[in-house]
Amino acid sequence: MTTPTTAEREVWFLTGSQGLYGEETLRQVAEQSREICGELAKAAHSPARVVWKPVVTDASAITEVMLAANSAPGCVGLITWMHTFSPAKMWIAGLDLLRKPLLHLHTQAHRELPWSTIDMDFMNLNQAAHGDREFGYIQSRIGVARKTVAGHVSDPAVIHGIHAWMRAALGHDALRTLRVARFGDNMRDVAVTEGDKVEAQLRFGVSVNTYAVNDLVEAVDAIEETAASELAAEYTRLYRTGRDLAVGGARHDALRYAARVELGLRAFLGTGGFRAFTTNFEDLGGLRQLPGIAVQRLMADGYGFGAEGDWKTSALLHAVKRMGTGRPGGSSFMEDYTYHLVPGQEVILGAHMLEICPTIAARRPSCEIHPLSIGGREDPVRLVFDTRPGPAVVVGLADVGDRFRLVANQIEVVAPAEPLPALPVARAVWRPEPDLRTSAEAWLTAGGPHHTVLSTAVGAEELADLADMLRTELLLIDEATEVRQFTKEIRWNQAYYRLTGRL
Repeated sequence: MTTPTTAEREVWFLTGSQGLYGEETLRQVAEQSREICGELAKAAHSPARVVWKPVVTDASAITEVMLAANSAPGCVGLITWMHTFSPAKMWIAGLDLLRKPLLHLHTQAHRELPWSTIDMDFMNLNQAAHGDREFGYIQSRIGVARKTVAGHVSDPAVIHGIHAWMRAALGHDALRTLRVARFGDNMRDVAVTEGDKVEAQLRFGVSVNTYAVNDLVEAVDAIEETAASELAAEYTRLYRTGRDLAVGGARHDALRYAARVELGLRAFLGTGGFRAFTTNFEDLGGLRQLPGIAVQRLMADGYGFGAEGDWKTSALLHAVKRMGTGRPGGSSFMEDYTYHLVPGQEVILGAHMLEICPTIAARRPSCEIHPLSIGGREDPVRLVFDTRPGPAVVVGLADVGDRFRLVANQIEVVAPAEPLPALPVARAVWRPEPDLRTSAEAWLTAGGPHHTVLSTAVGAEELADLADMLRTELLLIDEATEVRQFTKEIRWNQAYYRLTGRL
């Protein structure tokens, strides 16, 4: 079966009613349902196509559409609305079978009440105020994970909430069939990059498998020299490149080899259907360089990546990139490196050895080559840049033993206080909410990982919606966070997840 592209992803719009009201009322329900769906479909910047489905009035029709949604590869989720009263017992079987994300839209066809003409026909037709309460009850009774958005579809806040959920549904869809290739194992003796890969496949759908680095080396060595030279020339056109890496320069051979690595990686990942991968500087086999620019450019094309064998961050990055499709900004692998602790000016400097995605770059990156003190290989080529200032979020995924945990922090990316001419890697500087001390204490208390995803395209609402879809714990550090209360939330969550046995 061919996997649909992001542009082909659909959200199905499903309206509930019942046969009690007669054909004329049901005709009006269908007509107004189409109108509401049309308003959603024409909303600007919709992450997915909204598709109207016929009004359902009995249990068999509901079950049929739920099963159809489960098996439709292009359907990433359902929006439901009870236009009239729709007795909830007929929804039980269908909701119990549903495996796609659900958004409950609590709206109505009219925005204003026609006070002078309201009669019982109007009241019987426009019953969402209590029809949706019946539907909300049965979802809670069954334990359906869903998002509820209330208000008229003409309200921008309603559209914003729906679109955030749609983006989360795209991330959920990306994870369900994601294949991650690990070249080598984890960095030795590191704890947080470990995790239960069987549980990850059961919980998220992510398949994670390890391949020998020399399997990649074979793909790299198979690249024709002309193809490597052409890609190297593309590097010099796209990025600011020094004379040493240019054609005829003393280090141009290193640039061509970096291009070979990118082409080899693309060939290996493409052949295997992988959309995420990891590397490890401790396990490079016959590679002459630790992949730098190759990883950066693959991330820019939507691939997930994790350094040092960190498959969890790799999978998370791919999902977040899918969620941010079409939005300004970007998403990247990131690591908290060091702090600036001057009172009132506290910021975090994030970077990694080489692998930061250029989708978050403030300006045209510089293509450079510098020594790398670890890995024991030739000097690697990489893109160097500062990150574009603005609001963002950092989020990490950890295995805390009996479940997975997402930890996120809302941040503000800022320009470096001074130039960084001696730091030969891409980097980001940010001010965490509510302040560095509270953020760091909360993150450490939560056991959040040091590898994260930094996104300027996706926010906290989308991450919260994704966590709900995955039934996975999310701890959010924002402007309202207070460490003592945050610690209590962790303890409450511990009890909740153990008692429910969901994770």
